[in-house]
Amino acid sequence: MAITQILREHQRLVILRLLSEVPGYDLNESIIQDGLDRYGLDISRDALRAELEWLSELGLITLEKLGSTYIATLTGRGEDVASGRAKVSGIKKPRPGE
Repeated sequence: MAITQILREHQRLVILRLLSEVPGYDLNESIIQDGLDRYGLDISRDALRAELEWLSELGLITLEKLGSTYIATLTGRGEDVASGRAKVSGIKKPRPGE
């Protein structure tokens, strides 16, 4: 597996986990980008938007545009993937206890 695919799978999992950790299960794309950076998963704004759209297409998050910023909200299915109760190809499965 190429390193770019490994990074993408980790980024997708971290996005879902960041959303699962906040009240309301929603964050704007700027905060998500900062959160990814804290985990060493630096990502451009364009690449982040592409990942958010991909997660939205799978029904793991919903996206709302507020001005020029996207707000991502975790769905029930997304929470299942973030916690490891469900597996989706293209997203890293969390290890037990993570």
